[in-house]
Amino acid sequence: MYELISYASVWAIPLILATILVYGMFKKVPVYESFVEGAKDGFGTAIKIIPHLVGMLVAISIFRQSGALEMITSFLRPVLEVLHVPGEILPLALLRPITGAGALAVTTDIIGTHGPDSFLGRLASTMQGSTDTTLYVLTVYFGAVGIRNSLYALKVGLLADLAGIAAAIFIVTMVFGQS
Repeated sequence: MYELISYASVWAIPLILATILVYGMFKKVPVYESFVEGAKDGFGTAIKIIPHLVGMLVAISIFRQSGALEMITSFLRPVLEVLHVPGEILPLALLRPITGAGALAVTTDIIGTHGPDSFLGRLASTMQGSTDTTLYVLTVYFGAVGIRNSLYALKVGLLADLAGIAAAIFIVTMVFGQS
């Protein structure tokens, strides 16, 4: 199973890119020109989201520097032990819906401490790929287009993150076993 996953992961992105290029050429779409036009549009969007981004980064910094993350982690550790979930993964699970950069820092620390081929390294990597930065997406992208009522999107996004975290724990445990 591990060899199959490794082989598929090596070829997944090149095949997706090749498929997009071939499909664009088949439909006679000027692929490069379309890419450049999209990049120009993206620059304008980037300018619009900067105030929302700065606000979110300040809030994340306050959350981490205030000790709130450590307090929540120590409070939930006994529950995780009952569920046989490693406590080292909790900061990643808590930060991932909030900040991609903070979650990446936690993932890097886990991989640096335990190794990329360890159970925790694989779990952290899988969790990074199976969840999203929900609060960041809502703040930045909804703010950029002027959507103010995002309560339902918040609920669904956080529920999807919870499902991604649970699925990552389940699948990594089933495929690689817990060490």
